[in-house]
Amino acid sequence: MTLVTERPLSARRRVVVLGSTGSIGKSCLDVISHLEDRLQAVGLSAHSNWEMLQAQAEKHQPRWIAVTDATLANRLGEWNQQTRVLRGVDGIHTMVTDPEVDVVVTAIVGSAGLIGTWAALEAGKTIAVANKETLVMAGPLVMDLAARKNVAVLPVDSEHSAIFQAMHGGKREEVSRVVLTASGGPFRGRRQADLAEVTPDEALRHPTWRMGPKITIDSATLMNKALEVIEARWLFGLDPEQIEVIIHPESVIHSFVEFRDGSVLAQLSPPDMRLPIQYALTYPDRVSGPARRLKWGELGAWTFEQPDLETFPALELGYEVARRGGTCGAVFNAANEEAVNRFLAGQIAFLDIARACRDVLFNHDFSPQPSLAELADCDRWARQEVARWIAKKTCTIPI
Repeated sequence: MTLVTERPLSARRRVVVLGSTGSIGKSCLDVISHLEDRLQAVGLSAHSNWEMLQAQAEKHQPRWIAVTDATLANRLGEWNQQTRVLRGVDGIHTMVTDPEVDVVVTAIVGSAGLIGTWAALEAGKTIAVANKETLVMAGPLVMDLAARKNVAVLPVDSEHSAIFQAMHGGKREEVSRVVLTASGGPFRGRRQADLAEVTPDEALRHPTWRMGPKITIDSATLMNKALEVIEARWLFGLDPEQIEVIIHPESVIHSFVEFRDGSVLAQLSPPDMRLPIQYALTYPDRVSGPARRLKWGELGAWTFEQPDLETFPALELGYEVARRGGTCGAVFNAANEEAVNRFLAGQIAFLDIARACRDVLFNHDFSPQPSLAELADCDRWARQEVARWIAKKTCTIPI
């Protein structure tokens, strides 16, 4: 893993935020607002929320704004002389490849984030990666490109940021294993039979984090932890056997790193995404920012539990994907995205999300070393397969 870029940065790091209207994007802009002496938002993108994007542009006065839904982008019209309106994927490419951009935050939800990440890496930009799907889909290709371009890929996920920080306590070859913590989501302690009739509203009630709908559902199924296992596999160059998961509902300890001498280092903070975002944007410096602080006088006991793999089978699927690599990540990720969308639309049951992902994953034509184009084909195929899986499941047999 490349830890830091050697390319000189401007006095204020010039930041493009892909997905600025999502939960990570909004937190990122809050960090930038509090650190205006260090950071400057020069580019913002959204897919369809052009009204929020417009409000963000009025506040931050970026050089560009981009709406990837070209039809909706036309509603913005021409902005002003200072801010240029861009449209579609070409607009993303224009922003992330500009020579005056230092850091690209990839906060677009889902597989759509891979395009912008890839273009930014090819242009030699530092990447603050909040889009775990990029590494799930194409981890080996992404990290190989980063190494060839000698640029940093800095984690924004709280768990991977914690690992990244704790790894500084020793040499890379001294790491024995890492332990990702999980809140357990809204259904921690439930059995599988209890989840048969779960509604989207119930699944969206996360006990500690405030996130977008897709990642909140992923937390409820433990799919987010499955994806994080795969992300950690490629981001840190770990074997799947070196990655473990433990349930920690208080969400204060964000992950552990165990070294071969038995020492364990962890990173602690309140559940506030602004801290890992800030660390990625200001690395290697630590400065005062807007994130909440632990109130040591109010802390009580911390809880740890082993994950229930019978009730939440998605986690085991994540390990299978991490072990096999190849096309598995792209298929697994796309199947989950499609299944989550169908659950939110009321078309399948909560427990069907993992079932659909399993069936699609184990019935695809595996390739061990796919190209980027092949991964895109796998993504499309998996989404279609989920639709077919649902149709087959819901069809009635004539009597």
